Amino acid sequence: MAKEIAGINVLARAEVIAAVESWHRWLAHERRASVNTVSAYLCDLSAFFAFLTAHLGGPASLADLENLRAADFRSYLARRAAEDRAKTSTARAVSVLRGFFRHLEREKLALNGAVASLRSPRLPRAVPRPLSQEQASKVMAAARDGAASTSPEPWIAKRDAAVLLLLYGCGLRIGEALGLNGRDASGADVLLVHGKGGKERGVPVLPLVNQAIADYRAACPHELTPGGALFVGVRGGRLGARAIQAGMAHLRSALGLPPSATSHALRHSFATHMLEGGASLRQV
Repeated sequence: MAKEIAGINVLARAEVIAAVESWHRWLAHERRASVNTVSAYLCDLSAFFAFLTAHLGGPASLADLENLRAADFRSYLARRAAEDRAKTSTARAVSVLRGFFRHLEREKLALNGAVASLRSPRLPRAVPRPLSQEQASKVMAAARDGAASTSPEPWIAKRDAAVLLLLYGCGLRIGEALGLNGRDASGADVLLVHGKGGKERGVPVLPLVNQAIADYRAACPHELTPGGALFVGVRGGRLGARAIQAGMAHLRSALGLPPSATSHALRHSFATHMLEGGASLRQV
């Protein structure tokens, strides 16, 4: 028995301990969670039962768990807030409680609808760190030299280079670049891109980017129709993001770049470097 479960023995009734042990087995064998993950989850659950022991005046039973109200769960979160716990820690604790009560319901041990009222704290979104202009230049040069691909096929190296140049040179999201069809890349100075919510915007295209796309199209062994995908995989289907992300990871390793140097960061690097160059926010 895990030491974390043993620690709950004095905080809950035997029937609850049996349910925790069942959940522990499910996490370890069915979900195949790591030892560290399971240990962290059990620690969070132990903290909840410690709160309940004081809140209810004694060890909790399955009936107690089933009868907990939204106000009880809010009191638990208020206690955590008073202890100045990190938001990420509380978010995990909420996830643990939902998971444990789902297990109780799945095993027909207890049903509590109030747990659905639990809301995780809003976590700050991490903003991708842009590459420096020197780093971006190295990435673009290496991509043009074919270093973004581990495939021996020259057309794949040209394809990956064209996509990365679109991300940085035009500030496209990876989904926008891979969503382009053959007719969208006409070699014109402006590229019409369909973004989030179906919104269409015109994006200026550098001659270098148009040339990279043209080189890829000339080398691609698959027929690229006007209404079909512009960027395709080995079998001719629309290319997925994973291939480009893998290519960027290969470049990161080859160039000694930090983990923050991702394909998504290229888009933010484009905007940052434009602003540094004197462009207005409206232009970006």
